[in-house]
Formats: sequence, structure tokens, C-alpha cells
Amino acid sequence: MGRRPSVRAVRQRPLRVAVLAAAALLCASQAQALSVQRSHRSLKDVPTQLVTNAAAPATVLRPQAVGGTLAAGGPETRLGSSAQPATALRQAEIPPQRLELTRRLLSELQARETPERAISIDLPADVLFDFDKAELRPDSKGPLDKAAELIRGYPSAPLLVVGHTDAKGTDAYNDPLSQRRAQAVADALRERTHRQAQTQGLGKRQPVASNTTPEGGDDPQGRQRNRRVQILLQPPSAADVAAAR
Repeated sequence: MGRRPSVRAVRQRPLRVAVLAAAALLCASQAQALSVQRSHRSLKDVPTQLVTNAAAPATVLRPQAVGGTLAAGGPETRLGSSAQPATALRQAEIPPQRLELTRRLLSELQARETPERAISIDLPADVLFDFDKAELRPDSKGPLDKAAELIRGYPSAPLLVVGHTDAKGTDAYNDPLSQRRAQAVADALRERTHRQAQTQGLGKRQPVASNTTPEGGDDPQGRQRNRRVQILLQPPSAADVAAAR
């Protein structure tokens, strides 16, 4: 005689049947979703339809929270001009027949372009003048002739001549000396180019080298570089260009 099932087993049987039935329905649904239908028909004429999946997560674009130029509240990005001169020492102003000569003089005189786009050349004061003097030496003719030729290459550029001294002496002495030297050079350039230049004496206010060594001693080479006369060919205005034509 067989063993009779317990009351507990009889009660659990309907629950197991229900679970197995649900699992069977789930498998059938997945099998239907993943079923592959093969066809020899070309798909090029079958319309394609994109359907939005409602269960897919939404995509939201937000500002970047970390540092950087694209972050919210980050620094503004701007396209600025290059730090290097874009005009190659303003060669567009040079007459074509003087271009080659002016390029050579720019190199020989070690011309540089200032942030204000002025073309600057320095003539050593020790070549132009005797010690503590403002009268041009005879051997200053060569540097002044080259400077005059360079000026002719920029016919519309306003001229400024600035005198500089080293740190020896007081401002009361150096300022008038630098002004007289600037005026002497301006007069020499006017004789050669027939162009008037403004003048300025800055004394020891704008050195290009240190007047002392790192140990605090005297630096003769630095002081020699500071004793100079600076010639500035300033950017022309529209009126300057029209007057030069």
C-alpha cells in the first residue's frame, strides 16, 4: 500500500503548479522576442521605422561640473592676437624698391618691435658721444647714416628719439644730458632725411640691463648698454600716410 502525501505537501502543490506555469509563460515570451526569422527576400524595400523605447533612460546634457573652460561658471574663452608681431616689422609700409635694403638694415641695427608696434633701434651712446658730452663724434656718421636709411624705408612713420643714461649721477644731471643727446641725434637725422623727430630725455629711468652685479658691485657692461639713444619709428596714422604720399 503506497504512502499517502501529507497535508502540507497537498497544500503546496497548487503553488508549485502556479510558479511553474508563470515560468513557462516567461520563457515562451523571451523565446518569441529572441526568435530569428530567416527570409530570402531582399530587405532594401522593407521600410525601416525607429521606435522610441519608453523604458530607456533619458539623456540630459548638463554643464561640466569640474574645472575647465567648458565648465559652468568657468573662465570665458576668447581668441586673442598672437604675442609675436604679425607684420614682420611692418613691412607693408615699406616701398617695394626699398624692401630688400630695409630688411638688411633691420637686421644690422637689431631692430625690434615694441608692444605698441613701434620699430625701435638703439645706438650706443659711447659710439656717438664722448664721456659726459652731447656733441656727436666724427665716427658717429656710420651708425647715423644706417639709421637714416632705415627711416627712409618707413616714409609715413612719426619719429621719436629718446636719450638714456646709466645709473651714475643724479636725475638732475642725467635728464638734461639725455635730452641734449636725443636732440643732437634728431638734428643729425633731420639733416639726412628732412624729417622732424620729437625728442625725450629719460635719464636712467628705463635701463635695458642691470647697472650692478648680483653681488651689488658695479657692472660696467650693463651700464654701457644703458647709455644709448633710442630711435622709435612709430605706427603711422591715416593722416601720416596721406601726408607721406
